[in-house]
Amino acid sequence: MSKSKPMTSKAASRIQSSTAKTSKSGGVSKGSFASRAQSAAANSSKK
Repeated sequence: MSKSKPMTSKAASRIQSSTAKTSKSGGVSKGSFASRAQSAAANSSKK
């Protein structure tokens, strides 16, 4: 099993951008994978 890597803000930004482009409203809903990725990136940057 490979070692997991922390979520970076750059990766989270790419995920959020892609999600927003494909959604009907053009936004990212609360609790979605994109919002969780953004939260994980914020938490990993604090450490």
